[in-house]
Parts: sequence; C-alpha cells; structure tokens
Amino acid sequence: MFAAERRQLILEMVRANGAVSLRELARVVQTSEVTVRRDVRALEAEGLLDRRHGGAVLPGGFTRESGFPQKSHLATAEKTAIADLAAGLVEEGEAIVVGAGTTTQELARRLARVPGLTVVTNSLLVAQALAHANRVEVVMTGGTLRGSNYALVGSGAEQSLQGLRVSRAFLSGSGLTAERGLSTSNMLSASVDRALVQAAAEVVVLADHTKLGTDTMFQTVPTDVITRLVTDEPPQHDDRAATELQALADQGVQIAVAGPGAVGPGGDAVPPGRQPRRDMPLPGQRRTHPGGPGGGAPLRSAGSLADQSGPAERERARVADLRRR
Repeated sequence: MFAAERRQLILEMVRANGAVSLRELARVVQTSEVTVRRDVRALEAEGLLDRRHGGAVLPGGFTRESGFPQKSHLATAEKTAIADLAAGLVEEGEAIVVGAGTTTQELARRLARVPGLTVVTNSLLVAQALAHANRVEVVMTGGTLRGSNYALVGSGAEQSLQGLRVSRAFLSGSGLTAERGLSTSNMLSASVDRALVQAAAEVVVLADHTKLGTDTMFQTVPTDVITRLVTDEPPQHDDRAATELQALADQGVQIAVAGPGAVGPGGDAVPPGRQPRRDMPLPGQRRTHPGGPGGGAPLRSAGSLADQSGPAERERARVADLRRR
C-alpha cells in the first residue's frame, strides 16, 4: 500500500471512530507502528487529525464519542486483558455496580463465574452478558434507553440508585487524565456514572492506553475519588502515556497494568491474550470514596507474591524506564 493510500485509510478510520490506537491502525493497514506513527505525524501537520497517547483522534482537543459498533472493534485485545485483571478484584458474595461500555461488557462476561454476586447496572450489554449466570443476581436501573451505547440514562436511572450502597463501582469512559479524572462525551451518561460512583465505597476505572491523556467534555469521576486504574501496557515509545500513569499514581491512584501472555489471578499459566500479564501497583496511597469504608486487598502479581520486598521502588524504576523509552 502506498503512503497516500495508507494515510487516506487512517484518516477514514479516525473520522469514523473518533479515536483509534496505533496498534489498531497498524493492523488494519498491515504495516509497522513506526510507519503508522510517521503517517499520523504527517496528517497532524496538515491539520487533519491530532496525535494522542498511542493513537490519533479527531482534531479540536475534545474527542467525540464513537458509537458501539465502532468502539467494539477497537483495542479488543487490550480490553480483554483489562477485563481479565479487573475480574480478579471481585469476590464471592459481593455487591457491585458496573457502568456502560465495551470494556465493562468484557468484564461482565467474566463475572458470570463468580457465585453469589449481585451486579447493579444501567447497561443492557452488561445485563445480557450475565443473563444466563444462575448464581449472579442482576439489578437494572430504570431510565431512558440511549441507543448508541445501549445504556439507561436520565432521571429515572439516577433516582433508582438513590440509597444504594455497594463495595465497588467499575466504570469506563472516553478519556482519563490526572488533572480531571475520568470523563465522557455525553452529559446524560456522565450524570448516571456520577450516581453510580456515589453508591460505591471504592471506584475502579477500566481504561485502555488510548484513553490516557484524552480529555472529553463531561467529568464523571475526579482523580481523587478513583481508587484503582486497570489499564494495558502503553506502546514502547509512548512517553506521554507513561507520564500520565505516573501523574495518576502520584495522586494516590493504584495502577494495574494488564497484558497478554502471563499469569492469571490464581497464579496459573494462561494462553497469551487471555489473562493479565502483570500487575503494576505504583506509588500512592489507596483511596476510597469519601464517606465509604476501605476496599479490598491490593492487586498483586505472581512476582509480588514471591517477593514482597520493595514493590514501590521496583515500580518507580519501571515507570522511569517506560518514560525513557
């Protein structure tokens, strides 16, 4: 494929999806990430798109929201690894809330195996993933259906969450920065997500690396309310993503990095792309939602189980290495 053809295809993908990772672009145009990065720089110089952490977005600063059909095909391997790692946080008999999104849908598929679980959600896709789990109780909010992401929104959804108290909230969004926290492009979705957060003692954000450093219109969860971030490994030369992770950790957010080819929550070897590669708790005190009790045990990898000495120092060195790349 000639350079002009590649760049036209890249531009069409960004216009259709709002944001696309370099990995996904390289896969579609069948070339290396180095070549795609060069193409993205050229298109940015022409004002046709903006570069972001490990990807490209529509020009203009704030990204627009993609529809479900587009988002479901983006960063699928990363979302799978993130969901695998996040599922290890959920314990038997817990009550949790799960927000709308393609990554939370992946999480819900894994929660079907947790006995005695109660899941409160405003997402039809999350409810569908758990519909045949006979040991999981699903509670849906009321509200008005928002067809673009199959979620219930509006005053009905928010009112149904009043008085609710659960251990954890699992949320996704359109962007995540250390300065503003989690954000989304739709006002109604943001309002319901804030109501979900108010119901939880602990907030876990699921966001792949393409959302790191991306800022969208409506804040849903301030950084100081986020307990944990579960994300994937940033591309090797993505200095900005590593910087954003460090900034989040400095504000007290626990960071867990998922990826292909490693050890599952129980320590068993698993096929590449199906389980978390490792967990990366960075410096910072674990946070809970104001007014709520402290949450569960910190995430740990197989390595940390074998060697408990100096995890903060090891991870400081790891983040510094990511930034040097």
